[in-house]
Amino acid sequence: MTASYPDWPNCATMMFERARIWAARPALWSKRDGSWYPMIWDEVGRRAAALARTLRARGVAPGDRVLIVSENRPEFPIADTAVMALRAISVPTYTTNLPADHAHILRDSGARVAIVSTAALAQRVLEGARLADGLDLLIMMDDPGDTGGVPILTWSQATGAPELMHDIAAEAALIPPEQTACLIYTSGTGGVPKGVMQPHRAIRANCRGAWELLWPLDLTFNDETYLSFLPLSHAYEHTCGQFFLLSIGANIFYSTGAERLAAEMAEVRPTVMTAVPRLFEVIRDRILLQVERQGGWRKRAFDLALAAGLKRVRGEPLGALALLDPLLDRLVRARVRARFGGRLKGIMSGGARLDPEVGRFFLALGVPILQGYGQTEAGPVISANPPGLIRIETVGRPLPGVEVRIAEDGEILVRGDLVMQGYWNNPEATAAVLKPDGWLHTGDIGHVDEGYLVITDRKKDVLKTSAGEMVSPARVEGVLMRSPAIAQAVVAGDGRPHLVALIVPAETADEAAVALAVETANKQLAVHERIRRWTIVPPFTLDNQLLTPTQKVRRSAVLTRYAEAVASLYR
Repeated sequence: MTASYPDWPNCATMMFERARIWAARPALWSKRDGSWYPMIWDEVGRRAAALARTLRARGVAPGDRVLIVSENRPEFPIADTAVMALRAISVPTYTTNLPADHAHILRDSGARVAIVSTAALAQRVLEGARLADGLDLLIMMDDPGDTGGVPILTWSQATGAPELMHDIAAEAALIPPEQTACLIYTSGTGGVPKGVMQPHRAIRANCRGAWELLWPLDLTFNDETYLSFLPLSHAYEHTCGQFFLLSIGANIFYSTGAERLAAEMAEVRPTVMTAVPRLFEVIRDRILLQVERQGGWRKRAFDLALAAGLKRVRGEPLGALALLDPLLDRLVRARVRARFGGRLKGIMSGGARLDPEVGRFFLALGVPILQGYGQTEAGPVISANPPGLIRIETVGRPLPGVEVRIAEDGEILVRGDLVMQGYWNNPEATAAVLKPDGWLHTGDIGHVDEGYLVITDRKKDVLKTSAGEMVSPARVEGVLMRSPAIAQAVVAGDGRPHLVALIVPAETADEAAVALAVETANKQLAVHERIRRWTIVPPFTLDNQLLTPTQKVRRSAVLTRYAEAVASLYR
């Protein structure tokens, strides 16, 4: 890196400063009619300032909450910036939310204004508003459709003919770091989502920490390309994929959907990306299936390239493979890297646990995965693997400025500027996790190994069999899902004599393949961790509400829905 990271007091000021300095440079890219079109920084800043003036004219005051419901697109960071510039609080919300979810968030946050992208999403928000206390204003990015009498402004009306941004930027510069920037509602793998109060200092601390951690990647201002596809309503993408990448002037391309991600990676050829473990699992399964179908010398070359790569990952000498390795790189690894566009400096995996075997697979094939760890309550990034010093079985080192301590019971405690202010309107829940001495109790169990953080369990997700054996279901599920035959798995057995599993097979796997996969997994597990019986169930998806927007399985919801199926496995 050739420049130090700037020190802004808040997120809005960062955006306006970048818009002033890089006025003519492209910032946000969207796809229309099959082609990518940029929005330059000057337009980003002017439209954010214009929207801020409109919101203030319509009564939005400091401290007010404003709902943002939109897929990833240029209007999202503009809306976010405009709300924050007024010292108001943005409330980014998932596009997958049902009306009842919106009703809860509207009631809990007290938001009276919503900025929404499409007519279909607006209908859900409006239905949620009818279940709650209504809305005073709806601002629509697209054609609104029927709003049922709620006052409405179109995006062009709200952002107008953008004037200079200096007046709003000057006001924003006075916003202190401790001001609440946004409410990020936890995706809720169990229980009702809570609104995490993230101050500007938390997002700023994460951005600076990421910059200092990633310096070996030689990130440069105005010279990175990023493909954004994780939901911007999630803290991980909101902080890293939006504010951090924009702070260094990356060109952000907004994906048009997960189903088109593979083609878009080839088009955009990103230099940096963020992803959740599920993406790597899916791509690995596709690669292995393709290799099996090809067979012959191609499979042999793949196996040799993987073997040589795994030796390198483990720090072992290549031996006889050293002579073949350059050829294997051209024949195999280059083709795998090309799936990600061929220019990746690093791809950060977060949001859920990455199975080490999956991580080693991609590292061995030349894909630079950097596994990290965090939670919405902490910026959200707590730690990450540093480039060049990756230990994929860990979640890396704490970011610069982050204190980590292990409690007597093994719980991971975190302290620093990245920690939230608390849960919105919920002092009891806040007091349970955020102590007066500033330590955030994460609920995760782990230890530190030579400076690297290792997560072993979730404090509340450890089950106890009737024999008194403690089991981490996440660990057992991870071993099961190492097999390409198993797409998803949920383990049960709390208070029971042994473990059972609900299994979603891969698309190409039959029952026999699943049986073999379970048998193989059991050989890698301790006796008390082994799966005695299992049954096949339909996929856990966003549509059936068994998956969070970041692809984490809602364990409690799955076990509730399939309670009878689980009970039958013990008969």
